[in-house]
Amino acid sequence: MNELTYIGLDVHARSVVAGVLEGSTGEVRSCKAPTDTTELVTWLRSQGAAPSVAYEAGPTGFGLARACAVAGIPCLVAAPSKIAKASGERVKTDRRDALRLARLLRLGELTAVRVPSTCEEGSSSCETATPW
Repeated sequence: MNELTYIGLDVHARSVVAGVLEGSTGEVRSCKAPTDTTELVTWLRSQGAAPSVAYEAGPTGFGLARACAVAGIPCLVAAPSKIAKASGERVKTDRRDALRLARLLRLGELTAVRVPSTCEEGSSSCETATPW
């Protein structure tokens, strides 16, 4: 029996929708999740003993992936262009996207992108080396 909880997140600047798949029971549900990274990580911890998380790479950046890593929560940032889509799937909603990510995470069907360091991502807190 699989004790993991698989969580797919559809992350936007002002909203986060979660698709949760319980590995032990097969129960599937969706809900709104906190948008603040600290609150979201706390919420993820409350979703089961062993949550595993995935979200699509996008304009929101990689702060969530880094926060999950610090908290010890496995987090895969998926390459959007590599996510399989059904040919007849025309209606696209945040809820459906989040649930699809959770299902694909459970199946191991997501292609991860490398999470860059804060310096590589262009954070102003990094000092640049002088070339001379």
